[in-house]
Amino acid sequence: MNLTLPENDILNLSASEAARKIRAGLLTSTDLVSACLDRIEETDGQLKAWAHLDRDKAMAEAAELDAIRQSGRPLGALHGVPVGLKDIIDTKDYPTERGSPVFAGRRPDRDAAVVERLRDAGAVILGKTKTTELAFVHPADTTNPHDTGHIPGGSSSGSAAAVAAHQVPLALGTQTNGSVIRPASFCGTYGFKPTRGVISRRGVLATSNTLDQIGVFARTLEDSALLADVLKGYDQTDDKCYPRPRPAMLEGFQAEPPVKPSLAFIDLPFADRLSADSRDGFEELVTALGARVERIPAPPAFAGLVEVQRIIHEYEISQLLKDTFDTHWDKISATLKPVIERGRAITATVYEDARSTAEAADGFFSAFFKDYDAILSPSAAGEAPKIGPSTGDPIFCTIWTLGGLPAVSMPLLVGENGLPIGVQLIGAVEQDDRLMRTANWLLKTLTNA
Repeated sequence: MNLTLPENDILNLSASEAARKIRAGLLTSTDLVSACLDRIEETDGQLKAWAHLDRDKAMAEAAELDAIRQSGRPLGALHGVPVGLKDIIDTKDYPTERGSPVFAGRRPDRDAAVVERLRDAGAVILGKTKTTELAFVHPADTTNPHDTGHIPGGSSSGSAAAVAAHQVPLALGTQTNGSVIRPASFCGTYGFKPTRGVISRRGVLATSNTLDQIGVFARTLEDSALLADVLKGYDQTDDKCYPRPRPAMLEGFQAEPPVKPSLAFIDLPFADRLSADSRDGFEELVTALGARVERIPAPPAFAGLVEVQRIIHEYEISQLLKDTFDTHWDKISATLKPVIERGRAITATVYEDARSTAEAADGFFSAFFKDYDAILSPSAAGEAPKIGPSTGDPIFCTIWTLGGLPAVSMPLLVGENGLPIGVQLIGAVEQDDRLMRTANWLLKTLTNA
């Protein structure tokens, strides 16, 4: 079953267009938020993207923001625009239940840092989107908007599906392995994970201090850059949040490359996990880009980095949530339990060795991007699989997440079943603006080809 596109033109506006219209007095936040809530009411029985909604609260926020605009007071970059939040992001006005019965009814007493930044930009917090259990392996019941018999990906399941279904123009997710880029690919949205440390993680469920990162979902590349710019900023309480200026991602999107970008297409050691239609699509894409893409073999060390990521993630989640697992083991799913048991069996020595290997990979990437503007790669192994016990294979995100690299998924290909397949671009650390510039160049190049 497919969800049809909305007939209401307001719902087809990008976030950037909606914000411009609201600032100009051509659209009200109450009209936009009301349209989104009506769309959710119409479609979420099939999609099941939302964990928590409060129509009255969202409409009251929108009315207040309309009154602020009418009074001539300052307006933020997302003034009046609704945003969905993955339900591991703390919100004082909504429950944050983390996709688990362990945290049923949990009510944080303060907003996460990203929620504070959204409010500062004038955004309306529309509600909380569904996530996998503790943002890991056990799926939520959310379905794919393109075919509700297929999965949306995880762990940011609800955020990707809600944006793709035009229920909300923007949503936030998190990525520890492939949890932004892969659902963006499966659902046919733009997904952007900035450099590790660009966005504060304060107030977000910690499953891996080394790997956890914030990401965004949108229906345009411009909106992805706009939202990431709103969220960025230094936070001394997050030890991965670096104390220096951040890339201007929207400016990067708007800029023209000084020379045509050079892309690397790496023959990854796990390329055999790519579906046939994805492989064919990427061959056509590489051919179309011609001299702008250089095919290179993967460094031998790449094959071991997937295991390095697994060790770090499983060890750290088993340590960070130790009290939760010890106290509420009976409420943990049969899907997650063996993963945690595996993490508990990892020794401190093995973990520290994995951390050392990851740091060595960081040095490799620093040198690599002196020759290339971005890496061209699949976002996922193929189309979204049918509904089942898995959230999909994250393998085509793993190495880039381990390196803390900025990555964007763009819905450029279609698989044999008519479902979207994302094209991923990966950039250099703290050069997210350059990545946005390169991604926009790629979109224009393919459109004009």
